[in-house]
Amino acid sequence: MSFKLASSPHTRKNNKTGNVMLQVGIACIPGIATQVYYFGMGVLIQILLCCLVAVLTEAICLKLRNRPIKHYLDDNSAVLSALLLAICLPPLAPWWVATIGTIFAIALVKHAFGGLGQNIFNPAMAGYVVLLISFPLSMTSWLPAASLIQYDLSITDTLYTIFTGYTTQGYSVSQLIADIDGFTMATPLDAVKTGITAGYTSDEILAGNLFDNGSGIGWMQVNIAYLLGGLYLLKTKFIKWQIPVSFIASLTFFCLLAQGVSTDTVAPVWIHLTSGATMLAAFFILTDPVSASTTNKGRLVYGALVGFFVFAIRTWGGYPDAVAFAVLLANMCVPLIDYYTQPRVYGHTEVNK
Repeated sequence: MSFKLASSPHTRKNNKTGNVMLQVGIACIPGIATQVYYFGMGVLIQILLCCLVAVLTEAICLKLRNRPIKHYLDDNSAVLSALLLAICLPPLAPWWVATIGTIFAIALVKHAFGGLGQNIFNPAMAGYVVLLISFPLSMTSWLPAASLIQYDLSITDTLYTIFTGYTTQGYSVSQLIADIDGFTMATPLDAVKTGITAGYTSDEILAGNLFDNGSGIGWMQVNIAYLLGGLYLLKTKFIKWQIPVSFIASLTFFCLLAQGVSTDTVAPVWIHLTSGATMLAAFFILTDPVSASTTNKGRLVYGALVGFFVFAIRTWGGYPDAVAFAVLLANMCVPLIDYYTQPRVYGHTEVNK
């Protein structure tokens, strides 16, 4: 029997960056399919548009930086960033919104810092925040779930709306997102936040037609689908458990703590967990290997910190869903977190002076 000698580090898997990014994208399929079912084909159009713009922007940036284009495009990082950004966009957001956000994410957030592995912020979330601040109306015009929408949208209507602002029948986005009484439909988080600000109790808000048994119609199913995709990534060990678990535990803890103090002025914990981008963030956004913490203890701290930021901004801030802002705030803390949680070097001994 012969033994092969090799130097460290020793690994059990040889996963290339492109394969890891591809597997994360595949894990998004259940969530994307559920989004399409409840919110229409606009989800797929936004994904195709963002991915196309991302590849072109990546190629141009690589050309300007004198880098081999095919080699870096094969890592699929640009496509994955575009995919995550597109998932977060309203299905009928104008084409130029998706284009601007994707260019900003790839050109400025990623390549301006030196490319993959050098960016300190999550590209998809940075692009999303820029869009949300710059174009708040377009970024908050979410369609209600299919069972609540009063107009049937064909793929042609969806394309016309994204590229012209109107359906083939002449309906605007504002008309499409209104119910039969003319009231603009909101996301569950937005409805809860607006209702509490107006003086309604949680029970009164959850009795609205946007909710079914206390959970947002469509949004709960989407979050469950992304949870299933996240569990696949955990099982296949493409991501580690520390960030998702600490994020969900932290968000749950602060929700329960606040509910214990004032039940009627805080959204129930299941609304926080099954609405907005909670599960997408837990398994697909926070686990970005570049902008997240890299130590095991640091990942626990990082996830818990994002959970606190999400709860705080959702409860007291001006935005219903706080995931993007929370991620960017935590990204800024990563160097400090890693510094204080780095493991002791093997063989290190304390010297008593």
